[in-house]
Amino acid sequence: MGCGGFVCIKNSLCGLNILYVLVSLLLIGVAAWGKWFGLVSSIQVVAGVIGVSTFLLLVAFVGLCGALKHHQVLLFFYMIILFMVFIVQFSVSGACLALNKDQQYHLLEVGWNNSVSTQRDVEKNLDCCGFSHVPVNDTCAADCVRNQSCNLACGDIIQQHAQEVLHFVGGIGLFFSFTEVLGLCLTYRYRNLKDPRSHPGAFL
Repeated sequence: MGCGGFVCIKNSLCGLNILYVLVSLLLIGVAAWGKWFGLVSSIQVVAGVIGVSTFLLLVAFVGLCGALKHHQVLLFFYMIILFMVFIVQFSVSGACLALNKDQQYHLLEVGWNNSVSTQRDVEKNLDCCGFSHVPVNDTCAADCVRNQSCNLACGDIIQQHAQEVLHFVGGIGLFFSFTEVLGLCLTYRYRNLKDPRSHPGAFL
């Protein structure tokens, strides 16, 4: 009875939050690796990824502590936070999957214009210049400038892979959205279960 109820749900909830901890640590490691090896020079991008990962890590620790101690208050706040994360993540994932090519191009152009460091990273890594057209000045960071062989704008190259990336990100986001729904259901059920090893009067 314990394995099919209290203990089973407790272990499932702990396993789910351990998965969130591993994912958040992986994201922090990837961001730090990209910054260390110079793949990403934009401090805003790195700080954003690390910030989101740290938030996920804290949420996972709240859920893990609540599950291990069967702490009603921690589990309640964990449910509230997880529900808000689900709403945001599901909305963003749906938007990624629903964007057409014109909308993708517009968002890419906005992101390009808002960060000079991102422009330099893209030009250097993709060996292209400008977004919608190749500039005539020498401000481009691509190697093709030295050889005067730049004939492709970065927007055209990015657009070729933007749909694949957005569909991949949207799919991953939807997958984790459903794990959050699972976490909500498990937490709600777990909060209303009595620990069979506790004192009969300890459950409120």
